[in-house]
Amino acid sequence: MKDLIQKINAEFETFKTESQSLVEKGVKAAGPRARKATLELEKQLKEFRKISVEQSKK
Repeated sequence: MKDLIQKINAEFETFKTESQSLVEKGVKAAGPRARKATLELEKQLKEFRKISVEQSKK
């Protein structure tokens, strides 16, 4: 669980950095990288939810 949370935090930092580059600096190449990070975050957050629900049932 700790490893998954670390991965989520790292991916969120990537999204944060890339989205700021896109919006503030106008770096168009940052857009696809930010979108890719959101897809990865979605997968990781679903996994977190699954693990969290399993642990709460114990």
